[in-house]
Amino acid sequence: MKTILKPSFCFNGKQRAAVEAAIRNVCTVRACALIAVNVRTNHFHSVVAAANKPELIINAFKTNATRELRAAGLVNANESVWSRGGSRRYLWKPHHIEAAIDYVLYGQGEDLPNF
Repeated sequence: MKTILKPSFCFNGKQRAAVEAAIRNVCTVRACALIAVNVRTNHFHSVVAAANKPELIINAFKTNATRELRAAGLVNANESVWSRGGSRRYLWKPHHIEAAIDYVLYGQGEDLPNF
């Protein structure tokens, strides 16, 4: 799954950490397996094994991440963070899953600084 931020929004290190924690929390609460996640400055990628439709998972990620960002004072209460939608793909074959994991973890460029 790939979800993009609003064009005017860019995550710093604290915000990226909060988004990743929120994604991990959603997976724990909904009993999904988070296989890979990479939160970038203007989007995030994840590979998740879940019984739910990808649209429901993406919406839960974005909702929970926004709530956590606001609760931590990392975004304004009225600030819109996410663009609509997000890329959702079903991965059925092991080599497709492996390729997606590799892309999420290693195909996004250099590690980002935490500032």
